[in-house]
Amino acid sequence: MTVRTDFPRAVRTIENMWIPLSDGCRLAARLWLPEDALEDPVPAVLEYLPYRKRDGTVWRDALQHPYMAGFGYGCVRVDMRGNGDSDGIMLDEYLKQEQDDALEVIAWLAAQPWCTGAVGMMGISWGGFNGLQVAARRPPALKAIITLCSTVDRFAEDIHYKGGCLLNENLGWAATMLAYSSRPPDPALVGDRWRAMWLDRLENESILLDTWMRHQTRDAYWRHGSVCEDYAAIEAATLAVGGWNDSYKNAVPALVQNLKAPAKGIIGPWIHKYPEFAAPEPRIGFLQEAVRWWDRWLKGVANGAEDDPAYRVFMMDSEPPKGFYAKRAGEWVAEPALPSPGVAPLAMTLGRGTLATTAPADQPDLSIRSPQDCGMASGEYCAIWLGPELPLDQREDDAGSLCFDTKPLPEPLAIMGRARVRLAIASDKAAAFVAVRLCDVAPDGASARITYGILNLCHARSHAAPEPLEPGRVYDVELLLDEVAYKLAAGHRLRLAVSSAYWPMIWPSPERATLTVTTARSGLDLPLRVATSLPAPTFAPPETATPWAATTLRQASHVRRFERDVVAGRSRLVIEDDFGAVRDDAHGLVTDEVARETWEIGADDPLTAEGRAHWSERLARDGWEIRTETYSSLRADRDAFHVRARIEAYEGDRLVYERDHEARIPRELI
Repeated sequence: MTVRTDFPRAVRTIENMWIPLSDGCRLAARLWLPEDALEDPVPAVLEYLPYRKRDGTVWRDALQHPYMAGFGYGCVRVDMRGNGDSDGIMLDEYLKQEQDDALEVIAWLAAQPWCTGAVGMMGISWGGFNGLQVAARRPPALKAIITLCSTVDRFAEDIHYKGGCLLNENLGWAATMLAYSSRPPDPALVGDRWRAMWLDRLENESILLDTWMRHQTRDAYWRHGSVCEDYAAIEAATLAVGGWNDSYKNAVPALVQNLKAPAKGIIGPWIHKYPEFAAPEPRIGFLQEAVRWWDRWLKGVANGAEDDPAYRVFMMDSEPPKGFYAKRAGEWVAEPALPSPGVAPLAMTLGRGTLATTAPADQPDLSIRSPQDCGMASGEYCAIWLGPELPLDQREDDAGSLCFDTKPLPEPLAIMGRARVRLAIASDKAAAFVAVRLCDVAPDGASARITYGILNLCHARSHAAPEPLEPGRVYDVELLLDEVAYKLAAGHRLRLAVSSAYWPMIWPSPERATLTVTTARSGLDLPLRVATSLPAPTFAPPETATPWAATTLRQASHVRRFERDVVAGRSRLVIEDDFGAVRDDAHGLVTDEVARETWEIGADDPLTAEGRAHWSERLARDGWEIRTETYSSLRADRDAFHVRARIEAYEGDRLVYERDHEARIPRELI
């Protein structure tokens, strides 16, 4: 990664400015602006987040916003209402209030004397979500967006539910936001009112786990903010970017295929990070791509960005499975449109442990009753922290699954798109789910997960109106596995693995179910890349602006530890993410952050499942020190979920605030 210091335009930084809203609330913003922008106005680029510009995203902001500003943009990083140094309270994610505030911010930016009146939005994750959502509101000044690691469907493709199953990341992210929102603004920016603002936040911040657990179907709560409800509402030119090792890759081809506005997609091998510094490599010159996009759609430069291939993706090669890759083998490929004319389905059938293009003579009904800890090799749902978070060798999970294997492949097999799995399946319980994985099995037996899908069988006909299963009845269901571009090596085997448990990725059903698959009526439609009409795309090497100046006081570390009590028959995953302690060299603020999660279950009893999270957040400067300790947990009995949360806030060592929350929330066929 090259640090660039020479730019066409000199840039000045406004550390903090206030953007007034119509209800009297003020949002805190940081601005990077060409020094001559009043004489030669520029378009504005907005990044709008709850993650604290002062200390949360400061390190990546330093890499990106001055870079784009140097090419003639006013880059604005805004703390959302109730976060960082902004006024107000944030009650939930993606509320209409959040969008309304953004509309006001965009109008305010467009009216500034340094701005041409054209505005773009760029963001990853939350910022990628609200970029799409705000674009769907069609503010006149918003001409283009760049959305990274985002979703078009908040129920089907976020961190809450997947296939109608409860993702355990729902607890993990709720615990994260409880910690994030518990922090005060910086007294150096807001003055003496910091304490009153902090206590107001602590008293009024939502227990988001409780909120999200009360919406277990695809109701109006989730339809709000899901741009798939009306793709035509987005008129801004859209560059969508994702990573195969991130949880949000499905949105990229969905946007490219469904938007009427100009839309392009890029997917690399990356986790949930910006592509100029993401892992695994190869990284790309993402900021050069961003500037090119802005130049075309915010300045009207005739640079041909609209003629780029519709879809540029990294086709990963077979590699041994491991929790972290510094680099992935493979190649960049391009498609002129989606659906791709070079991708064709290959229908495969199931037999007794076999997967083939022709139906075998032996196609029996096969049953599986997976141990409840099947799935311990799944890795994180959303790999983000640059730790050992990716799927591990799948052999232990395969042992608790029905497995269907091809013969060793005579030549490489390139998969590109969403595999469709058709199952004729019965359950002996009224509520059950199925997890399906595609795996790359090497000659030495190592099993690498290529892609996967999960389905709450009660949701097979509708995520909005699930129905209990009739035990013993055979249902014909389909699962769309996650998008992928992956080439299996010759001599490897393709494996389809089916299990009735997938812990700790998803919460278990109330009872341990036995699933029976009618193989004669089941199969796999595999999207094969069989032809190409475009040359391999190329990207410039990654560049950034000068990194953030900070002093490390404690190094970060990331631990994933598996524990098994063979006497009690319990399995446990322990996660410890110490993000270290850092002091900002410019203003002296110290940030110190540690997260801990534990996921535990008994192999024979789904009602022993429990998830616990504990976050420690500390801010300090010159004798001023605050700390919050936040705790969240989830367990369930046959009929209900049991949610607990606790907030403790300290000034120095003195406890100044505490709050406990407990709730019983009925299960809805989940």
